[in-house]
Amino acid sequence: MNRIEDLITALQKKEEEKNKNTVLWILAIIGAVAAVAGIAYAVYRFFTPDYLEDFEEDFDDDFDDYFEDDDEDEDK
Repeated sequence: MNRIEDLITALQKKEEEKNKNTVLWILAIIGAVAAVAGIAYAVYRFFTPDYLEDFEEDFDDDFDDYFEDDDEDEDK
């Protein structure tokens, strides 16, 4: 009878280990997908031109021109 109990206990442990292994694989796949998505986003951000920087430079130029015109009007 002891041998049968040992066999049942071994099968239960094997089933628990199989469940843990499945969960581990699922988490590993999710982690790999997240890592690839993070890398893809980083590459996208690195290669995408920064249009806001150009806009700010144009705005600064217009802003300076506006005040230079006012200074010239006051000198007259």
